[in-house]
Amino acid sequence: MVPEISPGPEMSAPRAIGPPPSARLELNLPNLITLARLLSVPLTIWLIYNARYGAAFWVFFGAGVSDALDGFIAKRFDRRTRLGALLDPAADKAMLAGVYVSLGLAGQLPAWLVGLVVLRDVLIVLGFVLIQTSAASRQLGPHFVSKLNTLMQIVLVGFVLARLGLGIETGPPASALIAAVAVTTVLSGAVYLVLWARIFLRPAGVL
Repeated sequence: MVPEISPGPEMSAPRAIGPPPSARLELNLPNLITLARLLSVPLTIWLIYNARYGAAFWVFFGAGVSDALDGFIAKRFDRRTRLGALLDPAADKAMLAGVYVSLGLAGQLPAWLVGLVVLRDVLIVLGFVLIQTSAASRQLGPHFVSKLNTLMQIVLVGFVLARLGLGIETGPPASALIAAVAVTTVLSGAVYLVLWARIFLRPAGVL
């Protein structure tokens, strides 16, 4: 999963033949896979709420596989669409946010960490909306710290669900992963704030 608000693989450079991706809105195979991932979010939340962590782990794992699969199909067979570019990050963010809030309510993750993760996502979404609706509209891809933060969030969730549901105790301790997620979340949010400030202060300039 790479749950960032940015043009995904579905929106990479179009080929010379055929309409540009932004002109295509059909619900093709990659979009159906992404939609299935989005619809699996309530199921994952329900499983965590009912302490069925093993099943939640496999649904979460399947969501990660589907994320890679729809991106591969979209690029390999030129099935990139505007709809896919919007659905993909929405599904990823919904899954991670839903799992973090659910694990926080279940007492399996500290509330302050869940608050940090949700606050960062809210700031990213608000910043994206403001930029896209302003005269300073720009396309911002996920930066390195943001990608690292997303990876740490996924690893932490996988570790917690595997420990609770599968009895797996291998890997780094949860405290180290929690610290890594917290640090990268703060850094990622700070980087986005700086980028947005530069866009609004210098709308005609180059970042």
